[in-house]
Amino acid sequence: MVSTTPAIADGKHTDWQIAASGETEFKSDPVTRFDDLAKSGKLSGVHGVVALRGGRIVFERYIDGNDMKWGQPLENVKFGPETLHDIRSVTKSIVGLLYGIALAKGRVPALDMPIVAQFPEYADLGRDPERERITIRHALTMTLAMEWNEDAPYTDPANSEIAMEQAPDRYRFILDRPILAKPGRGWIYSGGAVALIGKIIERGTGQSLPDFAKEVLFDPLGIDAMEWIRGQDGEPSAASGLRLSPRSLARIGQVILQGGEWQGRSVIPKSWLDESFQPAAIVDIGWPGMHYGYLWYLGEEAVTDKTGTHGERFIAAFGNGGQRLFVFPGFDFVLAITTGNYNSPDQWRAPAALLYNVFLPSLTKT
Repeated sequence: MVSTTPAIADGKHTDWQIAASGETEFKSDPVTRFDDLAKSGKLSGVHGVVALRGGRIVFERYIDGNDMKWGQPLENVKFGPETLHDIRSVTKSIVGLLYGIALAKGRVPALDMPIVAQFPEYADLGRDPERERITIRHALTMTLAMEWNEDAPYTDPANSEIAMEQAPDRYRFILDRPILAKPGRGWIYSGGAVALIGKIIERGTGQSLPDFAKEVLFDPLGIDAMEWIRGQDGEPSAASGLRLSPRSLARIGQVILQGGEWQGRSVIPKSWLDESFQPAAIVDIGWPGMHYGYLWYLGEEAVTDKTGTHGERFIAAFGNGGQRLFVFPGFDFVLAITTGNYNSPDQWRAPAALLYNVFLPSLTKT
């Protein structure tokens, strides 16, 4: 079943209008493009799509289907605007925002502080001069240069994130990984790096990660419903445990477009966003030219409009199963996608079809 919701302009959602600037029209109809793709079967597994332009919802679709909650099967779900959905590793990018908020409040250490020093209970690891060189900045950019493998399926204990979840002490497990090179050299995707960042936030703020996120990010954005899954040790998963609705995910993108401001209030320091979205590492994920900032992907797409063909910068967060958040500042455009193709080698196909066949062809600068 496919349901369509038009642009929101009712009293409940008037806050979507606050960032309106310029024209918001598409140069071609995304509805027709979406329907054609859905009929062709190329959107298999898609559950929700929300697109914002000029601060308002300009496209919204939901498709009922089977889903999972952090690996546990759910019955067929009737998706709608407020239905929570796993966003998996998009969680990492949101944790990056939380660190910036905590840093501005003086609650967490500066980025060039040694990360092992934030865990004094592991004094034996702290005495290792090689580990002392690894900083919080290296964790935020996934350039720890420590052994970590998430290429194995997330159902396989050989996957380092699964091994971390099963370890008797997840933080010792992460910090005790073999060092492969000088930190800062090369990018290794690591849920462990984000687990460390999440724990540093908790220790610095004196709050659980979900409570801190609710107070400083979700409540100010009007995000009332969220869930943060905890591991078997009771620790909230900073790497992949967050559940949000597609609309809420889109709000995260919109506040980024607005330089961290929401309804006249600074929620995320603009200076942190500017720093977060500077390329710090080249990433190899099969997407040419992709870089990594502070737990966010950074790229550029060739777009043709009335001025010709040019590169259009974007900021993105990716999660297992096809979860996506794209922010295109030059188009004042946000695209949030939730899908249920977890662990599939083809999980990238449906989000790519939406981006390349539905929305990018429909956008134009005015």
